[in-house]
Amino acid sequence: MIDQTERRVLKGEKLSPGEKPVSIFEPHTDTIRKDNRDTLYGHKLAFTCGESGLITDMIVWKGNPADAAMATELVERQVEIYGQVPRQVAYDGGFASKANLAELKSMGVNDVMFSKRRGMEIGDMAKSTWVYKRLRAFRAGIEGMISFLKRCFGLRRCNWKGFESFRAYAWSSVLSANLLLLSKRLLA
Repeated sequence: MIDQTERRVLKGEKLSPGEKPVSIFEPHTDTIRKDNRDTLYGHKLAFTCGESGLITDMIVWKGNPADAAMATELVERQVEIYGQVPRQVAYDGGFASKANLAELKSMGVNDVMFSKRRGMEIGDMAKSTWVYKRLRAFRAGIEGMISFLKRCFGLRRCNWKGFESFRAYAWSSVLSANLLLLSKRLLA
């Protein structure tokens, strides 16, 4: 912190976000800025959910990579885990770009839904408006699951120390939520 202060205040240097520690106690903490909204501190997470509503994969990134740069990585991970390209995918608006749409289609994904279309036609993304709307509703369900993880399983704030502990904490929240959903379905 002293080095950062000397460089920024006394020497007038501009530091990249990776050079600016934001926590003395948790130096791995990242600054996450989304558009003109509030600045957050922690780590960027990406969830993959299946048709069942269960979370099937999660990535914890270091730094604050742009969502648009990660769209194909999420599909590649699904191919690695399940051995096949998903037929349909639904993304948040930050992932939307014509380049991502073209890349996902070239990978073999049939239907793609970005919550913000950014100049793309529904017909280019999905085979019909009905499919697009179903994928949009599915994505809304994922947002509900993320809210559930924050409210009920402590994903809003991690008290464990270190980056690997943060990852373990996030995965324990996901595992707990998945077990609860499975038990509800088995008891119903």
